[in-house]
Amino acid sequence: MESGPSLPHDVLGAHDTLRYGLPAFKSDAVPDHPVQIIQEQNRKYHASTKRYLMEKAYGTALPFQMQFEQQILSKFQRPPGLIPSSMLGLESLTGALDEIGFEDSFGNPLESESYVPVDLHHSMEVRLGLAKGPAQRSFV
Repeated sequence: MESGPSLPHDVLGAHDTLRYGLPAFKSDAVPDHPVQIIQEQNRKYHASTKRYLMEKAYGTALPFQMQFEQQILSKFQRPPGLIPSSMLGLESLTGALDEIGFEDSFGNPLESESYVPVDLHHSMEVRLGLAKGPAQRSFV
């Protein structure tokens, strides 16, 4: 018998309420939407099929080289702040430039008037492992 979604192991661990706000267990316990799960499975299936076909057509070196390039391009990012990373190299390698997304049709959510940027210093501390928790919002 399968149990429902479980909470993280360290539920009552050290939580800085003043910095991160009250803990929200609902976001940790609610599963993804079924359509989102199907889209993720479809994306993984197409990537594995493409890798298999390239291996059969060009040999094993090309898929490994492309996977290595994808790992390199996924690590290259701008520091957090007002200008988000575009990840143009990764999008061109994976073919995501050919897809029309939400931001292409309805505008980028980061350009809306209600967008509050994250605090640059705290988000860099989180990225470098000097602080814990998600990047907090700026007081601007």
